[in-house]
Amino acid sequence: MTDVRAPALIPENAAFLSAKVLWVRHWNEHLFSFAIERPASFRFRSGEFVMIGLPGEKKPLMRAYSIASPHYAEELEFLSIKVQDGPLTSRLQAIEPGDELYLGKKPTGTLVLDALLPGKRLVMLSTGTGLAPFLSLMRDPDVYSVFDKVVVAHSVRRVSDLAYHEEMTGRLAEDPLVADEAAAQFHYVPTVTREAFHTSARLGVLIEDGTLFSGIDGGATLDPETDRVMLCGSTEMIRDFAKSLEAQGFVEGSNANPGSFVIERAFVG
Repeated sequence: MTDVRAPALIPENAAFLSAKVLWVRHWNEHLFSFAIERPASFRFRSGEFVMIGLPGEKKPLMRAYSIASPHYAEELEFLSIKVQDGPLTSRLQAIEPGDELYLGKKPTGTLVLDALLPGKRLVMLSTGTGLAPFLSLMRDPDVYSVFDKVVVAHSVRRVSDLAYHEEMTGRLAEDPLVADEAAAQFHYVPTVTREAFHTSARLGVLIEDGTLFSGIDGGATLDPETDRVMLCGSTEMIRDFAKSLEAQGFVEGSNANPGSFVIERAFVG
């Protein structure tokens, strides 16, 4: 008989909301997803991030996490790495349904539609857990009404790191709100750099040789007139791509001044 521990509850804190863990999915030994209850008062835009955490020695230990669920969802979903000696993730990876977490009251971010000018194609480039905000956006009907084509490229080291691979390969066929639109407009380009896979080049190479746009209407290169780009992932990837995009005529956008590409500066510094 398997022992079932009692849920780990947390003391109330005026600065944060408390939310119950609904489910946990471990993709491999260093990657997992989980969802928490959505408080009735919590509002956010698809693509934003929020602080989540657990009690600390003197105050709650909080970290910024992109919300992986779309703005209309009844639960808040997250994608996280497991860092064995990480102050938060070493504990967060052990959560179980019924446990409680702290949730920030004010989500924010620039990986949102409001920060982009109108365009034809939305290209979302991610590495690792940088996929999270794009999971939110790709499941948002508003995205498909604004853009003709929605492209998510995800670069990881190992095949098992391709979280949500089956869902995206199937073009979100099981999603009742976007299945029809995604069947015609959504394109998923996964690539694995350290194991055998049908695509193994880095994102920059996939753009340079045109692989990223294979089978997608429009040009075989990024065009600042019609393409809008979102970047999320490693600091090195974001900085390299931002520099490259600006050299091609793309202009970084913000909530106050929409542009042709956006990054999440809160995660880059």
